[in-house]
Amino acid sequence: MSTQAVCGKCGGTGWIIIERANVSGAEPCDCRNAGRSDRIEERSQIPPLYRNTDFENFKTEGVQELKTVMTLVKNYADEFPLGPYPGLLLIGEPGTGKTHLAIAALRRIIQKGFEGVFTDYQTLLDRIRSGYDSSSNSSDKEAYRMALDSEVLLLDDLGAHRVTDWVQDTVTSIVTHRCNNRKPLIATTNLPDVEAGSNVLQKTPVGTEYRRTLADHIGARARSRLFEMCRVIKMPNIEDYRIRRGRRF
Repeated sequence: MSTQAVCGKCGGTGWIIIERANVSGAEPCDCRNAGRSDRIEERSQIPPLYRNTDFENFKTEGVQELKTVMTLVKNYADEFPLGPYPGLLLIGEPGTGKTHLAIAALRRIIQKGFEGVFTDYQTLLDRIRSGYDSSSNSSDKEAYRMALDSEVLLLDDLGAHRVTDWVQDTVTSIVTHRCNNRKPLIATTNLPDVEAGSNVLQKTPVGTEYRRTLADHIGARARSRLFEMCRVIKMPNIEDYRIRRGRRF
């Protein structure tokens, strides 16, 4: 039968008795913090698919632009919370590694002892909407309060929801609250943004079409706040890694 090691300093109590000026007292033992980051990560709601995601297993496949982006994201996580921006926004096409890098950053921040929560943008809005009570004009307080008050929030696939006034108002409320209170927000989006260097015009078989932007989906106010609080990083224009991986089979 396996046994769990008992701390030699405190005997497993979590406290160390000390004597100062003939007065007895107790101080927390270092063992109380052992495994803290593991417990935080268990509560972080990171999907099982990304449970082991880190910077070391991010595949750049020799693409210099991806190496540069990874370094920038890693620097953000390493400097946290003392960097110039409390937040991070990754913009790019699907399959360029945004979610991997965002979760790698979140896990690195959690390892420092900060509480972090992952949520998918559409799932979050659906949870808030599903709890809407028309009689009291209130929504799912748990989901909404989590988005407002979690120490670090990772919002994946920002803008991936049907555009309505309610959606834009809800997103603006969350982003504004976090910005005003300097609560870190890590976000990813597939939506283009001109100022981030995205091309909003694309060629199609029938001509050139306008691609709806991040501001079109979440509103100009929320987009402005995001750019105020976040280090904005545009992913390089590379082929979707899921398509590349599929060719190997």
